[in-house]
Amino acid sequence: MIIVIDFGSQFNQLIARRVRENNVYCQVEPADIHLDKLKELAPTGIILSGGPSSIYEENSPTIDAGIFDLGVPILGICYGMHYMVHTLGGTIKQASKKEYGFAELRINPGNPLFKEMDDSFQCWMSHGDSAKALPQGFEITAQTDNTPIAAIADYARKLFGLQFHPEVEHSINGAAMIRHFLFDVCGCKQNWTMKSFSEGAITQIKDAVGDKKVIMGLSGGVDSSVAATLIHKAVGKNLHCIFVDNGLLRLNEKEQLEVSLRANLHMNIKFVDAQEKFLTALAGVTDPEKKRKIIGKLFIDVFEAEAKKVAGAQFLGQGTLYPDIIESKSAFGGPTSVIKSHHNVGGLPEQMNLKLIEPLQLLFKDEVRKLGLELGINEDLVWRQPFPGPGLAIRILGEITNDRLDILRKADDILIQEIKQAGLYRKLWQSFTVLLPVKSVGVMGDKRTFANCIAIRAVTSNDAMTADWAKLPHDLLGKISNRIINEVDKVNRVVFDITSKPPGTIEWE
Repeated sequence: MIIVIDFGSQFNQLIARRVRENNVYCQVEPADIHLDKLKELAPTGIILSGGPSSIYEENSPTIDAGIFDLGVPILGICYGMHYMVHTLGGTIKQASKKEYGFAELRINPGNPLFKEMDDSFQCWMSHGDSAKALPQGFEITAQTDNTPIAAIADYARKLFGLQFHPEVEHSINGAAMIRHFLFDVCGCKQNWTMKSFSEGAITQIKDAVGDKKVIMGLSGGVDSSVAATLIHKAVGKNLHCIFVDNGLLRLNEKEQLEVSLRANLHMNIKFVDAQEKFLTALAGVTDPEKKRKIIGKLFIDVFEAEAKKVAGAQFLGQGTLYPDIIESKSAFGGPTSVIKSHHNVGGLPEQMNLKLIEPLQLLFKDEVRKLGLELGINEDLVWRQPFPGPGLAIRILGEITNDRLDILRKADDILIQEIKQAGLYRKLWQSFTVLLPVKSVGVMGDKRTFANCIAIRAVTSNDAMTADWAKLPHDLLGKISNRIINEVDKVNRVVFDITSKPPGTIEWE
């Protein structure tokens, strides 16, 4: 195991991902982790992350200095290197010239992190402070024009520091540096696989649940489907799944999901038709936040009513992922335990008094897909693009009506057909259409029209924390636009959203 100590870096998840790409298990822990807990975890190596703080700022994050006496190899990145230098007796000061972006790194021989690399190459810097004097036992192993101490090493104690960020793609050889740290310095073994994870998770769920009942809300997405499959393999018929049809699904989605879920998952699934309840509650509502709150509350009411019919249920299953866990914590937060007492997680009411099972809470989305394939789930389900909980309600700007839902469903179905036909579906994080609250003038069949406008949204991303608008081929966009205007009544204009995240969000509401 490799432990990443969270000092508040925006790249914490990326560090963990880079480690796991090498089939080595890695988890993020908060900086205030107790030294005894760290010893108990028995990591093979430790990575101290970067962070936005200065080592001399009041309340800057720290960790028990005893970490350096554990005899475990440690790699400090940016702020992590500053903490190492400062704590062990060196000096960190504000740099005379701050360094953000690309820099040319010149390396000195001897550092195993730089094994078999050119003498100089590009790295990615993001710092305002720099090391000025090193602790006893350390030596400089790389520099840039602006940063004389860009990498350090204490070979005897296996302590290493990098001023730059090897985890980002901008740093040439960065992935190789992490690989060298894992295998040449720490001696890690490549035994983190989805097969080993699934076997361990199933055993853990069996031990925790025993012969008790588990209820779980299924959405038809990859996260909930994979989580349900894991739980089902552990408890079998004692898993009771609930699928709530809120009337905000895509064209034929309920029917397709019912066939897919039953065929693939072979488990108890109760399909609840609540379309009328949701559409009645949403009538006349245009404010995005109010839409979400109405849908969220109503889902809880419907789910709770169905859950009460499962006598003796003591556990609630959820498809929470690692990014959800990390994002829900403070800047220096870490993951929660796999099974914990229910505490209003996901907005479910306290009176349900259920213990929570989150078997995917240590995984990233790409790992969940690999796990799904390992578990034998159909590829179409495993590679299904994310779909928001509020459904089409947040893709219809303005009032939700049956007529507007029909327009969007038909347009969206055409888009997905063409995206799949072009072989792009799995390459995109999400692709969907949005119904705008505006009408425009057009000419169709020599007649003036005044009809709706559809926006196409397609993005690429690794984890949805950031996203770039997809550069779809112009001929494909033209074909999609032509089909939507010709085949969907009351639409005479199609536009393409070229906004990245940030500054925009992926969904429009």
